[in-house]
Amino acid sequence: MKNQISRTILDTIGNTPLVRLNKVVAGSKHQFFAKMEYFNPAGSIKDRIALSIIEAAEKRGELRPGGYLVEATAGNTGMGLALVAAVKGYKCIFVLPEKMSEEKRAMLRAYGARVVITPMGVEPEDPMSHYSVAKRIATRLKEKTGNCFYTNQYHNPDNFDVHYNVTGPEIWEQCNGEIDVFAAGVGTGGTLSGVAKYLKEKNPQVKILCADPVGSILADLFHHGKIVDPPGAWKVEGVGEDMLPDNCHLNRYDAFVKVNDEEAFAMTRRLVLEEGLCVGPSSALILIGAMKYAETLEKPSKIIVIMPDSGKAYLSKVFNDKWMVENGLLNPKQIEQAFNIEVKASEEMKNYV
Repeated sequence: MKNQISRTILDTIGNTPLVRLNKVVAGSKHQFFAKMEYFNPAGSIKDRIALSIIEAAEKRGELRPGGYLVEATAGNTGMGLALVAAVKGYKCIFVLPEKMSEEKRAMLRAYGARVVITPMGVEPEDPMSHYSVAKRIATRLKEKTGNCFYTNQYHNPDNFDVHYNVTGPEIWEQCNGEIDVFAAGVGTGGTLSGVAKYLKEKNPQVKILCADPVGSILADLFHHGKIVDPPGAWKVEGVGEDMLPDNCHLNRYDAFVKVNDEEAFAMTRRLVLEEGLCVGPSSALILIGAMKYAETLEKPSKIIVIMPDSGKAYLSKVFNDKWMVENGLLNPKQIEQAFNIEVKASEEMKNYV
């Protein structure tokens, strides 16, 4: 019998399942398949780039034993890096915008990382943006210790490379090359760009779709080559940008679909209730984008949707009725109806006690 024991937890990164969606896409002539990235050990697709970036830096001699890792992150890349760092013995400092969930912050600290929080609503070049603060910390630590690596996920080509060399082939093999549309969001752009390059090489007819939150500038850059509407605020974490990362290769994409927070958060709840898929809001946003795009397709198509992370990282948000109501994402009457059902159920139980 083949040895099934992994040497370390890092050996379990990748080879995540591809799952057919059923109820939430009922009635569609298209088939939708979800690439379930929360099966990675730290809970997201970013585990892939974390291992790739660190091992590439080690090979180049840019990171030595006992060194520091610094990154600006929405949380998931930080958790992937913290996981790899825990196994390899590195120290971590992560800089997060303040909108990121408490669950993500707590998990990063659990891995032993130092977490720095920066304000929202500042330009990328602002000294207080999470990008600027991370670069400043990395520069000072490198000057002080001589052994600090700024992982730079937005612009580091090792991010793109792992999706071209690993994620793309994995998806192609799982669907036996039968794929018409590949859909993802862009945080750094590494996933969508890397997978797009591989799939287009295998079949130039595969369409590459970016689902973009309302408020992000990326759709404007794709359609117009410039920013038409100034960047806004959105609540879905990990997708959309107020700047253009080097890993976002717009020329590899075929279409953009805009999705708002209300649509994304509502579908997040539907996915766990109807499909048993406890995913984060970015997964739902990408699915909504894919469903909208599918309406423009004439022939029945097979559509692969990346689902980047787990809903467990957002229990205080999308699955918190109070937070949802306060942020205008849930009608209070829906809570009242649920409460009444609970009360009636508890009263009914008296008959069985």
